Amino acid sequence: MTIININARIIEAEPELFTELIGLFDAYRVWYGKTSDPEGARAYPTQRLQEQESVIYMAKEEGIALGFTQLYPLFSSVSMKPLWLLNDLYVAKDHRNQKVGTALLSTAQAFCKREKGKGLLLETGNDNPAQRLYQRMGWKKNTAFQFFFWTDEQG
Repeated sequence: MTIININARIIEAEPELFTELIGLFDAYRVWYGKTSDPEGARAYPTQRLQEQESVIYMAKEEGIALGFTQLYPLFSSVSMKPLWLLNDLYVAKDHRNQKVGTALLSTAQAFCKREKGKGLLLETGNDNPAQRLYQRMGWKKNTAFQFFFWTDEQG
């Protein structure tokens, strides 16, 4: 468990604790332009945890969820090591610039080290102000490889 200077605790979420994060998960999706879906915001991450398909850390202070990060396992054939996709990082608007994001990222990095992972990968929008936080914490923008994406999703 990581303690941060705003009296928040970072804990690993379990399915039965995720009800505290429904509002944050829904707000995160809305921030990315999706329609609010509180039921989906409960069901989707709960299923990921139940099926052990992801790891979710949440920041809490006095019983209130302040933010979360969700990691998905990946594998590198070249390095023959696991790596983790930091797919989600969200801090409630009222708790930004209070080191919550820093604590969540530090916890994700410590988890990756414990798991003997190659590293963490994340993707973010070109206009996301969190890029400054990533750079301060030692994340490097990839300039050596290009990433491509395919989808059959409409819209």
